[in-house]
Parts: sequence; C-alpha cells; structure tokens
Amino acid sequence: MTGSPSAPLSGKLVVALEQAVAAPFCSSRLADAGARVIKIERKGAGDFARAYDTAANGESAYFTWLNRGKESVALDIKDKEDREILLKMLENADVFIQNLLPGALKKLGLDSATLRQKFPRLVTCDITGYGADGPMRNAKAYDLLVQCESGLASVTGTPDAPGRVGVSVCDIATGMTAHAGICEALVGRDRTGEGNGVSVAMFDVMADWMAVPLLFHDYADLPTPRTGLGHSVICPYGAFRCRGGDLVVISVQNSREWERFCAQILGDPALTSDPRFHDNSARIAHKSELEAMIKNAFASHDRAKLLELLDGAGIASAAVNDVASLSDHPQLDRSTIGTPSGSVSVAMPPIRRSGPEAALGPSPSFDADGAAIRAEFGSRS
Repeated sequence: MTGSPSAPLSGKLVVALEQAVAAPFCSSRLADAGARVIKIERKGAGDFARAYDTAANGESAYFTWLNRGKESVALDIKDKEDREILLKMLENADVFIQNLLPGALKKLGLDSATLRQKFPRLVTCDITGYGADGPMRNAKAYDLLVQCESGLASVTGTPDAPGRVGVSVCDIATGMTAHAGICEALVGRDRTGEGNGVSVAMFDVMADWMAVPLLFHDYADLPTPRTGLGHSVICPYGAFRCRGGDLVVISVQNSREWERFCAQILGDPALTSDPRFHDNSARIAHKSELEAMIKNAFASHDRAKLLELLDGAGIASAAVNDVASLSDHPQLDRSTIGTPSGSVSVAMPPIRRSGPEAALGPSPSFDADGAAIRAEFGSRS
C-alpha cells in the first residue's frame, strides 16, 4: 500500500517491528502522511494488541486505530530465511522502527547501530520504556506503570487519591515524539545523505512533560497538588454544577474577564472592588467563599443557557462531556477505516493538510500481505 503521490512521505518505505501502542502510533502517522508501512508481526501470535478487545465490529479498537494504512507480514526473525527477508526490506527502507526489549535485536545483528553500518541511509528508531541503559532498562513499561513511575499519577486525580489519565497518554506521547524524531532525521538525511539513529524512552518523554511540576519542586520547594478539574493557583477555575446537575468548567485568568464575570454571570459588579476578590491572589485566599457564590449562580441556569451566557461574556468555558457526547459532538470530524470485519468510523487525524483529505488505509488482517511481501523481498541480490 502506498500513499498518494502528493502526500509528504510518498515513496518512503517504513519497516516496523512493533507491537502494542507507542510504536504503532508512530508508524500509523507515517502511513497517514503517505509512507508505505510494512508491519512485521510474530508468526503464530501476531501483535498482541489484536486481542485487547473486540469493540470495533469484532476487531480490536486499539489495533484498528493504530494500524490503519499498513501492510502485515508474519516473520520469525530468528529464522534465517525470514531474517533475510527482513534484511532485504531494510536494504530498500528509509525507516526502521522497533519497540522490542533493549538488546533483543543485537544478538541477531539487527540492532540499530549495526543496521546503519550496513545501510547508511537508513533512519532507525528504537522505542523503549526506560532507555537502553540505566538501572531500569529492563523493567516492564506498560502505560500505567510509567504514569506512576514518572510522577504523572501524583499530580493527576483528586485531593483524595492519585489517578490514571484515562487514555494511554505515555504510549501516545512516546509515539508522537518518535514520529517527530523520525521526520527530523529524514530532513537531516536529505541534507547530509546519511541516516541517523533516534531513540525514545517512555519515561524520558513523560519526565519532559512533567517539567513544570519538577521545576516547582526543584527550585521553589513546592508540590503540585491534585486538584481534579480545578487549579491550584488560578481562581475561579474549575467545574461547577448547573441546574439539572451537568458540569461546566470555567477559567477566569485576567482582570477584564473577572469584571465581566462579576457583572454578567454573578450579577454583582461590586465584587470587583471587594478586597476578598480584587485580584487572583485574594481570590485564592477566599476561594471557598467565591466558589459558593458561583455554585449558587450556576444552579439557576441549565447547561445550554449557562454556556450561552458565559460565551456572551467572553468567559472561557466548556461542557464536561462524556464519551457519548463526544460521539455526537458537532465539532467532531470523522473518517472511516476498513477492517477485516467491516468499516469503522474514527476521529479524523488531527494533522490537516491543504488540498483534498486522503482516505485512511484499512487495518490489515494478520499476515494479509505476507505472500506478496515474501515474493517482493524473498531473495537478496
């Protein structure tokens, strides 16, 4: 499968020895950009994400989302013949992505450094949990574990308990970072003629995302409290119930917004000169009193009316939606992915390019392209 000739990565070949979420996320975005992506799956079992669930018309929701637009071939890389097929692919490839355990490919001569010696124009990308060295290099690195190990869970949740971000944020962030690193390496290769090695560890990605809490700790000796949908240093900021029980979140971040909020939402312009609330620091100090006023004001309106009033006042606000509301959201753009069991509708990829939107390629069945790929790469010159 190849992308449109006008797609930015059209003509590029990506070989991905991948499973689960982080690496497949990365390679799926390369496929979206027009690259030909050959996904190598283990003989017999395949990518274990195929068995995560059966939510998408009998197919795994994870696998369908993360493997659109790819070809699938089943190989046993410990088998000499299959390993030769892989090497023939890499001889022609622009990018090689792998997320096996650190060191797993070295004994087979398939580690990134060795491959770049054989194929100098190849861009390699190693995705790991904790990197190739360090005391935790061999530790299991599922998304929840990295959320906890990196401190993310400690700043997520409510004051009562830490919480897990409800999607695989560490995996997704790692895939996004790997995608950026690969694209940078391809640009660099266009300038120098030589490939490069990219390595991305889930822990490193989340440590980077935790920069602000880390700086607060290291330089101000201040913790980052868990605030649920609230904020520790901005007020008013957070979720409040309107009539009927629905939640609406607001964020007031400057004096002009505060003046409009008092006059048009709370109905009391004099609050702006009240010494308890005249600036953000004062409002934080008297947070409970202010939030009691907001709760009373919001409770007199249903959600639709309240959001209309907030919008008219120029106050940043949003409905606290559930997934059913997302599915029906007027802002949600959708695309369709083919699967072995039928088509499924998904959110449109967030990168939009000028010109007509290219259709997303289907998610392949296990070894769907095995015969064709073996015929194409079955012998080395």
